[in-house]
Amino acid sequence: MKKCHVVYLVCTAAMLGTGLGAAPASAGHMTHVVHPGQSIQKAVDAAEAGDTVLVTPGTYHESVTVSTPGLTLRGMGRGTVIEPSTKKATDSTCAADGNGICVTGTKDEKVKGVTVADLTVTGFTRTGVYSKATDGLTVRNVTAVENGVWGIAQEQSIHGIFRNNTARDNGDAGIFLANNVKAEEGAVDTQGTEVAHNLVEGNRIGITVRRLRNLAVAANHVTGNCAGVFVVGDENKPAGGDLVVRDNHVVRNNKSCPKTERLEALQGSGIVLTGVEKVLVADNTVEGNSGTSSMSGGIVLASSMVGTANSKNEVNGNRLRDNSPADLVNAGTGDTAKSNTFSGNTCGASKPAGLC
Repeated sequence: MKKCHVVYLVCTAAMLGTGLGAAPASAGHMTHVVHPGQSIQKAVDAAEAGDTVLVTPGTYHESVTVSTPGLTLRGMGRGTVIEPSTKKATDSTCAADGNGICVTGTKDEKVKGVTVADLTVTGFTRTGVYSKATDGLTVRNVTAVENGVWGIAQEQSIHGIFRNNTARDNGDAGIFLANNVKAEEGAVDTQGTEVAHNLVEGNRIGITVRRLRNLAVAANHVTGNCAGVFVVGDENKPAGGDLVVRDNHVVRNNKSCPKTERLEALQGSGIVLTGVEKVLVADNTVEGNSGTSSMSGGIVLASSMVGTANSKNEVNGNRLRDNSPADLVNAGTGDTAKSNTFSGNTCGASKPAGLC
């Protein structure tokens, strides 16, 4: 077998003429090439730890489950499109749950070092890319569009990296990170998860971080959602927070969304902290977010849905303008509200007055 250069792997006819192609990659790992009409899942199942599954441009009607450590599932850009199958799934699989790509470990062993990159996932009833029980998952250059609930979502995981993705027009959050979607429990230390340099637009909420600690939401462009960034906590211990939201561009999140079972109607919310502690919100540009809900405004500190107050959060060095009803909002009274600090922000109006 002749050696192939794996950049966007174009291999010899002898290798790719029939079925799935496989070529040598570095350190003894293999690259499995998938063409339109072939099964991505079949290639994933054939791959071993450290291998790459390279999916060439085209539309693939299937869901894909990855549980092999160190596997890279990579397309060749937005032209590699994964959409739902026309066949109804009858068992408890990624497809049956309404997801496009699932990266899943187990309760006892997280799947490590998986990468999903350079492809489009669209039209799934629940989530474009869903991950659970992972360690060091990387999702990059993925376009998650028009999925029913979340574009890209993760729970019960650590060391995640979500960079340079586009999450647009999904039913709930474009990017959603949580401790446990179905259970009430204390916040989880994500051990440095990073959500950075993503374009998030047209969703109900751009980026949601729920009941988590120790992560960064940085340098994202968040626009055209009903709400830009939500950092959510509640009465469980440890509390959500101890994380950073910085250098984001959060502008004109003025889409209108009706109330849900968990949340009031939303419109015009930039960055919202609700029921969290020790969050640093710094050096963000927050402009033109305008609405009439209790969470409308530029940077808003609001009590959680169960009445848990924000405490010991720092809002520093942000640039705010043209947000309504105010650029900065600290909703709450008493010593807990006073423990949140506002300094060095450039803004016009605040509630209560004097925060600018």
